[in-house]
Formats: sequence, structure tokens, C-alpha cells
Amino acid sequence: MVFENNKHASIVLLITCSDRKGLIAAVTVFIRERNGNIINLEQYVDPNENQFFMRVEWNLSGFEIGVDLFEKRFQEDIAIPFEMTWSLHTSDERPRMAIFVSKYSHCLFDILSRYQAGEWRVDIPLIISNHPDLESAAKNIGIDFHCIPVTNKNKAEQEKKELALLNEHNIELIVLARYMQIISDDFIQHYPNRMINIHHSFLPAFPGAKPYHSAYERGVKIIGVTTHYATAELDGGPIIEQDVVSVSHADQVEDFVRKGRDLEKVVLSRAIWRHLKRKILVFNNRTILFD
Repeated sequence: MVFENNKHASIVLLITCSDRKGLIAAVTVFIRERNGNIINLEQYVDPNENQFFMRVEWNLSGFEIGVDLFEKRFQEDIAIPFEMTWSLHTSDERPRMAIFVSKYSHCLFDILSRYQAGEWRVDIPLIISNHPDLESAAKNIGIDFHCIPVTNKNKAEQEKKELALLNEHNIELIVLARYMQIISDDFIQHYPNRMINIHHSFLPAFPGAKPYHSAYERGVKIIGVTTHYATAELDGGPIIEQDVVSVSHADQVEDFVRKGRDLEKVVLSRAIWRHLKRKILVFNNRTILFD
């Protein structure tokens, strides 16, 4: 793992494991003993699953061992004994993100404006679409644009082309910015919890006698526009962000569309920001969101 040499950078450690005594102490002492200054720590225990989740961040400046050596020592001394699933990141990382889009432009333009304004520490080398309509938006800021039309007959072949492009550009994260195509299960398996979708409706709906039980099990955040990680189950992936918008008797259809699209942009941008800041953990198709 290679990071920029920035004394103002921080290191982020994400941990998932079965809950037991001494977890927080083991991790924080390990960091302190190497002169790490912890600047943020959040943890949560799911009492139903007896599962522990943690995000801890500390200054890179003054830390006495390199990241690669830290990974080796942490794996041997802490992760293996506690049977942890974990990942390490720094704020210097610049993930490479691809955007998939069809004809609706509002989410794409919002992402590109935030990208140009430097709101996110990310690179966007590639936009893929099944229509040519938005090519100029990409070309105007120097992003490669590839139009790859998809039909039921050519889907497998076209997805192979898309995967080749993603590999060529070393893409780590995909954002479906109102991409009006169903992604195949095989394609999704290449990007587990690394493909963010925006759903322009309320997700999910819960029939039956115990809707609140179903909502809890599904991990909903609120009822409204929804962003989630794409999975093999259509619109059934882990929910990242949700929000609502008010409408009234005076609103016409065009008002519903306008308000809905405004909300889609905001909710999608929040989900992207959380992912880039390493503030999401996924467990059993639910998300744990750190502040």
C-alpha cells in the first residue's frame, strides 16, 4: 500500500469482529505504544449479533512505524488473536472512481461540480454511458467518455468491455448516477460494496403484519430517496443514505420531479462522501455509518 508523504495526513483503521472484552484497549494501546495520537474513535456493538464495529483515526505525523510494518504487526499481534476483519487507509489516498450514467444529467453534473470544486479527494478518470448524450460533459473537463449501448442480447459482451475499461483505469469505486440498466450479478461481484446506486423512490416497502421488524432487519435509515450498495438482489443492497422531501396539494408533477431530483443529488453526494472518508462498514446487508 502506497501513500503520499504528508505530515498532515491521518490513518484510518476499520474493524469488524465478534464482541469481547478488551477490544478497544488492545487497539488503542497498540497505537499509543507506537506514538500514535488518536484524533477520532467511534465504536458500536450490535447486541443481537454480538458483533463489534470500530473506526479509529490517528495522526500520521510522529507515528513511529511505517504503514506496511504496522499492517504486519497489527495482523500478527491484534487481528489474528481477536479474529478481526480489518482495513487500513490514510487521508492521502485518492481513490479512482468511475461514473455510469444514461440520459438523466442532474446527478452527473452535481458530482462533476463537486469534483471540480475539490470537495472530494478522488480521481474520476472515466465515465461510461449507454447513450451518447452526455459525452460533452465529460470531454469539457478532460474525463474519458465511453458510450457502450446495452441490450438484452449484447449485455454479457458489453459488460466485458466495461470491466476491461475499469481494470485499465484501476477503478476502485463505481457510482451509478441514474444509470438506467440492470447490472448483472457477475459484474457486481467484481465490486462488492464498491458500487453505489441512487434509487429515485422510497426503498424498501414492507408488507405484512410486522413492517417495523422488516425495516429493522433491512437497516433502513429513513423513508425517501435511497442510496445503497448494488448487490445481486435488485435494489436490495445495504442502504447508505436516505432522505425525504415535502410535497403539498399545490405541487404539480413537474414539482415532484424537480424536488425529487434535487434530493437525489444531495443523497447521492452524501453516500459518496461517506465512502471516500471510510465511514461505512457493511455487515449482513446492513451498514454501520460513522459520523
